[in-house]
Amino acid sequence: MFIVAVTGGIATGKSTVTKIFERHGIPVIDADKIAREIVEPGQPCWQKIRDVFGDEVLLPSKELNRAVLGRLIFEDKELRGKLNQITHPVIHRTIFWSVFKHFMSGHAWIVLDLPLLFETGILMDFIHKIVTVTCDSEKQMQRLLARNELSESEAQHRVDSQMPLEKKCEKSHFVVDNNGSEAETEAAAMRIYNMMQESNQHWYNRFSILGVILIVCFTIYFLSKAFDVWPKSWSF
Repeated sequence: MFIVAVTGGIATGKSTVTKIFERHGIPVIDADKIAREIVEPGQPCWQKIRDVFGDEVLLPSKELNRAVLGRLIFEDKELRGKLNQITHPVIHRTIFWSVFKHFMSGHAWIVLDLPLLFETGILMDFIHKIVTVTCDSEKQMQRLLARNELSESEAQHRVDSQMPLEKKCEKSHFVVDNNGSEAETEAAAMRIYNMMQESNQHWYNRFSILGVILIVCFTIYFLSKAFDVWPKSWSF
């Protein structure tokens, strides 16, 4: 199995592209969805956020008040760092576990929807190809303002908190320009999908892992023979 990461900026249309892959049977692990699940009331991350930020970031239902929390962290880099320290380790562990389960299920490749792929850099070594979804800054702001109840300054803070799209595009294998129509975006995504379907990288990865396992097993076997410590019940 190999991994294709889809990233981009806020409101550039990442979910539009990942849904295209999903419709064609490719499993998608959505980091934003995981981030929402781990801060539900009663979860350890929820409790830590409450301890750090206080009850002012909670709704009467005890769910996170995302509007209030968003204003706090996007206007204060230090507070954003504290939130990331609480949530990012749990998000990454959950992603790793999901990847492992998909690997064991025999999928040839999967997609990770990772908005902060380059900002965190933690999963880079495990990714085969990177797709960045981009659009011009004016369209990005229009989409963000239409999607969220934000002032222009609040929206700009959220855009500025991420790596510039130009740099993300430079670091990627593929770029999907999402300035045009849905049909144009789908056509661009399908070109990537077809290339990934034709790739033999998943066989290379599986044989590599199998080779490592065999090397470890034979090393343990011959070392145990050399020191005469191999249990009789384990004899070949």
